[in-house]
Amino acid sequence: MSAARERRPSRALVQYAAVVRKEVLQTVRDRRVMFMLVFAPFLQTVVLGFAVDFDVDRVPTVVADHDQSREGRERIRELLADGTLRDAGRVPSAEDGSEALDRGKAAAVLVLPPRLGADLAAGRPAEVQVVLDGTDPNRSNVAGGAAVRYFGEVASRGAGPAPRVLLSPRVYYNPSLKTPPYIVPGISAMLLVVVTTIVTAMGLSREREQGTLEQVAVTPIRPTWLLAGKITPFVFIGFFDVLLLVTAGTWIFGVPLRGDLSVLAVATLLYLLSTLGVGLLISTLSSNQQQSFLGGFLFTLPAALLSGILTPIEAMPGWMRWITYLNPLRYFQIVARANLMKGAGFSDVWPELVALAVFGAAIFGAATLRFRKRLA
Repeated sequence: MSAARERRPSRALVQYAAVVRKEVLQTVRDRRVMFMLVFAPFLQTVVLGFAVDFDVDRVPTVVADHDQSREGRERIRELLADGTLRDAGRVPSAEDGSEALDRGKAAAVLVLPPRLGADLAAGRPAEVQVVLDGTDPNRSNVAGGAAVRYFGEVASRGAGPAPRVLLSPRVYYNPSLKTPPYIVPGISAMLLVVVTTIVTAMGLSREREQGTLEQVAVTPIRPTWLLAGKITPFVFIGFFDVLLLVTAGTWIFGVPLRGDLSVLAVATLLYLLSTLGVGLLISTLSSNQQQSFLGGFLFTLPAALLSGILTPIEAMPGWMRWITYLNPLRYFQIVARANLMKGAGFSDVWPELVALAVFGAAIFGAATLRFRKRLA
C-alpha cells in the first residue's frame, strides 16, 4: 500500500507531462494559432466609442504657491479655468509636488516663485516652473503647452513694457517625451490578452469539435491535471512574449529598465490567471471555434480600450471611468509602466498586485469549476 501511494505522484506527473507535450505539439502544428502568436504584438485595436479621446484635458495638477499673493492666486485660477489642467490640490513645496508625481496623484506640478505678483506688477522678469510626468508624452506636451500659452498671454497684456515670464519645464521619467517608452509597456498587456485568451479559447473549442477532449476526459487522468497540462504551455508563452517585448523595447526603442523585474514577473503571473481564466471560460460557453474567437474578440477589444493603454482614463466620461476598475488590464499596465519607467517596487504597486490577485483568483476559479462541470 505504501509503495502504491509513493507511485501516485509520479504517475500524475507523467500524465501531466504527456498533456503538456500534446498541447505544445498541437499548438506548433496549427498555422492559425502560430499566426496569432507571432503577429499578435502588431495587432491594432479599433478606435471607437467614448473610451477613445485624443483631446487631452483634466490633467491632474498640484500647485506649489510660494508667492501667496492675490496676483498669484488669480493666475492659478485663470490657468485652471479652461479645463486642460485640473486642480488636484496644493502642496507646500516643489519637492512635495514631485512626490505627488511619484505616487501618481498628479501629472503636473505648477511652481510659483516668491514675489511673482510683485514682479508682474512692476514689469520685472518672472520665472514660473512646471514639473511634468513624462510617462505619457502626449499629456505632458499638452499640459506644458497650456501653461506656456497662458503665461505668454499674461506677459503680452501687461501695462508698459511687457514683463518677461520664463517657463522652465522639468520632465520626469521620460525627458525626451518619446512615445515608445510609454506605448511598449502597455502593448504587453494587450499582447497577453490576444495570445492567452483567444488562443486558449479556440484551442479548447477545437478539441471539443474534434472529439479529442472527450477522449482524454475518459482516461484515468484527473480533470485538475488535465487542465493544468493544457494551461501550462500558455503560461510559458505569456512569460516568453513579455520577455521578448521588454527586450525588444529596451534595445530598439530605448525603454528604460529602472525597476526590479521580479515585480513585473509577479504581475505577469497574476495577470495570466485572469486572461487564461477568461479564455477557459469562453471555451466552456462556446460550441465551436468561431464562437470562441468572437467571444475572445468581444472581450479583448473593450478591455484594451478601457485599460488606459492608448488613451488616458481621465479623458473618459465619469461613468466609464468606474467601469475601468473592473478591468485587469488597467492594473497590469499601471504596474508595467511604473516598474519599467519609474523603478517602482512591491511597496509602490501593491494595490494593483492585490487587485490582479483578486481578479485572477475569481476568474480562474469560476472557469475551472465550469470546465470540470463540462467534463462531468
